[in-house]
Amino acid sequence: MLMLLLLARRGAGLVAPTTRRGITTARPAAAYDVIVIGGGHAGCEAATAAARAGARTALVTQNADTVGEMSCNPSIGGIGKGHLVKEVDALGGVMGRGIDWAGIHFRMLNRRKGPAVWGPRAQADRDLYKDWMQNELSDYPNLSIVEASAEDVLFDNEEVRAVQTSAGELETKAAVITTGTFLRGKIFVGSESFPAGRYVRDDPYTATTEPPSCGLAKTLEVDLALPLSRLKTGTPPRLDGRTIDWDKCVEQPSEEAQPFSYFNDQRKDRKTVKCFRTATNQKTHDIVRDYVHTLAPTTTDGVGPRYCPSLHKKVERFSERDSHVVWLEPEGLETDLVYPNGLSGAWPRDVQEKIVRSIVGLERAEIVQPGYDVEYDFVDPRSLDHGLGVRNVVGLHLAGQICGTTGYEEAAALGIVAGANAALSALDRDLPLENRRRFVVGRDQGYIGVLVDDLVTRGTMEPYRMFTSRAEYRLHLRADNADLRLTEKGAEVGLVESGRLDKCLERSKLVDDGVQHLDSLRFAPEAWGAFFLEGAEAERDAKRRPHKTASELLAMPHADFDKLKAFCAEQNVDLNVAADAEDTVAAQCKYAAYLTRQKRDMDNYRKHDATKIPADLDYSEANLPALSAEEREKLVAARPRTFAEAGAISGLTPASLVYLYQHVSSRGKQRVVN
Repeated sequence: MLMLLLLARRGAGLVAPTTRRGITTARPAAAYDVIVIGGGHAGCEAATAAARAGARTALVTQNADTVGEMSCNPSIGGIGKGHLVKEVDALGGVMGRGIDWAGIHFRMLNRRKGPAVWGPRAQADRDLYKDWMQNELSDYPNLSIVEASAEDVLFDNEEVRAVQTSAGELETKAAVITTGTFLRGKIFVGSESFPAGRYVRDDPYTATTEPPSCGLAKTLEVDLALPLSRLKTGTPPRLDGRTIDWDKCVEQPSEEAQPFSYFNDQRKDRKTVKCFRTATNQKTHDIVRDYVHTLAPTTTDGVGPRYCPSLHKKVERFSERDSHVVWLEPEGLETDLVYPNGLSGAWPRDVQEKIVRSIVGLERAEIVQPGYDVEYDFVDPRSLDHGLGVRNVVGLHLAGQICGTTGYEEAAALGIVAGANAALSALDRDLPLENRRRFVVGRDQGYIGVLVDDLVTRGTMEPYRMFTSRAEYRLHLRADNADLRLTEKGAEVGLVESGRLDKCLERSKLVDDGVQHLDSLRFAPEAWGAFFLEGAEAERDAKRRPHKTASELLAMPHADFDKLKAFCAEQNVDLNVAADAEDTVAAQCKYAAYLTRQKRDMDNYRKHDATKIPADLDYSEANLPALSAEEREKLVAARPRTFAEAGAISGLTPASLVYLYQHVSSRGKQRVVN
């Protein structure tokens, strides 16, 4: 039976509501402005974004109980990914508040480097996160959840007019497809395979598969003639934590929780768990090599993720390594299930057991659910515009893994862009083309802009994952200032409510006031030298040193806000920077000179797209050490003739293009001299 999740406003015409697992259900309305297909992370953000923007929205999902499901890793954030979550939150999205509520283990990754590349990460209680998301959507204004299978999108003169579901036709002016791994999905365990989108757990120790989406694949490939290809991803087995010897593993306690959401205070009743580290060994690797023949045939079409590879790919690529780290991550506060991060692989269950039990601490571990791979269709994202709309079709948008990405965070980021633009497309349908609104984030405005621009201009040949290195403006695109960069922009199209905007504008003023105050504080060389310098450097003639402002002191190597606080206290000077602004003020001061130089470098590079790259250029690590192995591999294969051609290579970061340009330019100068 078709069921509807009743939501707060726009309730006209809904009858006979019932409740199931906390979800209020009723019959659907006849028509919507926007229909979002799929209840994963992309779908949740797309649906709530469209609703916030003022569109009457329906989220269509096969099973309302799986809305917000964390299908793979029970964590959110990380390097690059954490930035995306902060940006989604800055635009009024739901993921940041969800993980703040459900987080049970917190870390800030990359602390040894500068704050621009710090990566906030939190592990979630899987059930708490899903329950929070379902409760949030059940009370969301303008939003309904329809429980049915979406089978087709219907068009009239190249404009979306309806979505055909298993329970009937739903009229709409715009649609967002967020099918994840369901688009003609196929699961592999060992050499066996069968049609399915994923496994879902009915209770802690049993799981069933969900059927794939085949009708929509036909619509995209046949009716719209969009180019489809196959990708693949995998998940490790789940272990019974009661059978793990924790004493043999290395403990990793949680750090103090830092909110992902700019509109959140941390929970006072926060409970955290410890994670543990172990590692594979040569015995493990021997088993992997010995049983590689039991995996699915290598002739399958799906390309797996480069940056989160299965264990057999790691053993194959890094044959010289003795071990690979395995993180043991509890899946919740009320469960014994453990996620062994790093053991992804779709061997037969008995082989997975051999591999797991070859690892220290896991000698007697029991597998509750075996790991598996899932292969699925995705649309070449170059078929989309920067609003994630399908070119030449009015009102059809795509988001998430269907665009070639991997990861919850990338899916959420694409979802908020697609949902916002679907709403604008529906609401502005009757306006002249030149007056219709669009929501686009630029590369210089956010990692969301980098993500979308990389996909729609370069495409991808493998599951795309966000890294800070992909952004040429990463010193500006920090996690600490996502609200200052994006909240006002989101408010312009209705994505951000007035309370959030007011709080953002207040914090922006605090940051500006803080920077100005630090610029006004000046210290004599003998004062700051004795405090900030050490050894022989501190003993040098102080008269040769200049006076420095507090902001200039922050820009010094190894200086941070805590050290500046201690110095000012010693000098009896009031630092007078609001606590909510400290991180952003410190980062702006530290990176001021670099930001100016970075912009100059990029402007200079962009002027020379036609510059030729020598055909005999050596791309080896010895000659170009700053390039990654992936970038060198792709450059050698493509042998671009100009920087315009190099810029079109998927996976080659803007920062690396600047580095390559500087190398080629200096080589040219050397030849002229010689």
